[in-house]
Amino acid sequence: MRTRLFLGSLLLLLVPGLVTGASVAVPDSSRTTGVQASGLGPDPYWPKDGNAGTDALHYSINVSYDFAKKRLSGRTAARMRATRDLRGFSMDLLLKATKVTVDGVPARFRKSSTHELRITPATPIAAGEVFRVVVSYAGRPSRLSYAGQRSWLADRHEVVTMNQPHMAPWWFPSNDHPSDKATYDIKVTAPRAKRVVSNGTMISRKVKGAKATTHWRMRDPMATYLAFFAAGDFTIEKGRSAAGIRYYNAVSKRLPAATRKMALRKLRRTASITDWLQARLGRYPFTSTGGLVTSLDVGFALENQTRPTYGAWIDRDLMVHELAHQWFGDSVSVNRWRDIWLNEGLATYMELDHAEAHGGPSVNSWLHRGYVETCGDVDAPFWRLDLTDPGADNIFDAAVYHRGAMVIAALRNRIGESDLTRVLRTWVSAHHDSNASVPQFEALAEEISGKSLKGFFDAWLRAGKVPAATPANGITRSCPA
Repeated sequence: MRTRLFLGSLLLLLVPGLVTGASVAVPDSSRTTGVQASGLGPDPYWPKDGNAGTDALHYSINVSYDFAKKRLSGRTAARMRATRDLRGFSMDLLLKATKVTVDGVPARFRKSSTHELRITPATPIAAGEVFRVVVSYAGRPSRLSYAGQRSWLADRHEVVTMNQPHMAPWWFPSNDHPSDKATYDIKVTAPRAKRVVSNGTMISRKVKGAKATTHWRMRDPMATYLAFFAAGDFTIEKGRSAAGIRYYNAVSKRLPAATRKMALRKLRRTASITDWLQARLGRYPFTSTGGLVTSLDVGFALENQTRPTYGAWIDRDLMVHELAHQWFGDSVSVNRWRDIWLNEGLATYMELDHAEAHGGPSVNSWLHRGYVETCGDVDAPFWRLDLTDPGADNIFDAAVYHRGAMVIAALRNRIGESDLTRVLRTWVSAHHDSNASVPQFEALAEEISGKSLKGFFDAWLRAGKVPAATPANGITRSCPA
């Protein structure tokens, strides 16, 4: 994710044009129910997210959206594995459920909170058993909020389900935490004049009367917040990149003509940027790439798996950032939200790497210029934030992005460009379609480089002060007196 908000001269210095800094509400800790399939237990940042005892394997989502009534109705079938003996379990859903079955048998259900749907099957489920739960539901998502967020983005003409860290509960029931990834079939029914865009590969579009149902399939595991659909009046372009990767791009026809033309021209760079990232990081992790530019007044871009969404203010650096997330954040997802630096710092670093490779300033000059300009302010939040545990309301803080990118740039100086490349390529290969944590990244960097890097990572990630300008910290220019 990157937001449109500029955070002052520091960010303009560090990455011209980069936008970040979304506000995130502190979680409601009144009732802890979330337990992820990874066995990590509740996420301290949003303890209600995810659910005890279940591991989601596949979601088959079938929704219909009425633009005039602002109403969504749906039927989602989730195939799940019980990770312990279950007399009951929960799913994260804000809309009102009207019917629930488990393995075809009606189940009792109730809302234990606005966010939790508590389900009691007719018979207990044994640990290890795979079962199918089907939930029917409906409501007006625009009226609903959770954890201080009102995530529904729509007007009379267009809807886009995009947000982070929470989006799924507004349109389908799930085990809503990135540590529990699943595959998806997404079917969306909308007026036949609209086009529907979602994750992965479009399977079919069937017209029936005034409506059309579009089916998309995501074959690789995906975190719930990365699942999306958009319905609206879109110009569509599709094809293959020079490296053979399929792309599917969409731009809203509701944008002014000149803006639409510019956005479409910029979005066409998706293919070449994806190819460049693949050459840098290793095989593109999914079956297709692309992007969508909405006419809705959105203040951020988001790395929806295979198909990032952008506002009309799309630019090249932003696209590199969101496409780099396909490796860092989407294919390799965080274990917990405290690991968010692995997503945002690495995606920001790839912006710098791309700029250097295409005639821009070197990563090293960017690093040292940023260090010299900021190192004198030792009490600044930019330096004091612990990047390994920034807190729920700081997961999109400037430091997570920009100091996070500085960590990788300094690591390149510390271990050499060749070893850093090996670290990044090994990281995305070893954790493809899974989850990983900051300590795992640190261990990999030490293993590949053969160097003890505890002091380096402590200085850059945890110390709460400006790293000393030493070769051991990857900095060769002293802080001005």
